[in-house]
Amino acid sequence: GINAEYGSLLLFCWKMPEFYLRYYVGHSGKFGHEFLEFEFHSDGKLRYANDSRYKNETVIRKEAFVSESVLKELQRIIKDSEIMKEDDNLWPMPDRVGKQELEIVLENEHISFTTSKIGSLLDVQESKDPEGLRIFYYLVQDLKCFVFSLISLHFKIKPIG
Repeated sequence: GINAEYGSLLLFCWKMPEFYLRYYVGHSGKFGHEFLEFEFHSDGKLRYANDSRYKNETVIRKEAFVSESVLKELQRIIKDSEIMKEDDNLWPMPDRVGKQELEIVLENEHISFTTSKIGSLLDVQESKDPEGLRIFYYLVQDLKCFVFSLISLHFKIKPIG
């Protein structure tokens, strides 16, 4: 009875460690609210939204499920970046140019970062925390490439961003 249920619950938790990732970048400007957002859940669900009003583009919203090996690769990329050790206290605050948000739950750790849009590595170098912001900058580039590849492979569309 109780022991069998408890054992299966432990097995489930062991097989599917808690994982969540959400990235958002956006701004409000001449074309309204433009943004890119994607998220992954531990069950493999990938949600993607891209709203660029430039040239009257419409919102692209996609959902798919990715395999366990894709999730493991995503987690490897995150772990290798060492972003979980960083802190966004000294990063530039969001401004009129826009903002970025990165939230990750990985095993027993939870991070949530908010910063301004980063135009180039010069912005990173001139910040109060160039090393931490550089880790964030390169991880975001890797995550975007990863997601754009998954979306274009799965849906045969060319993502904007």
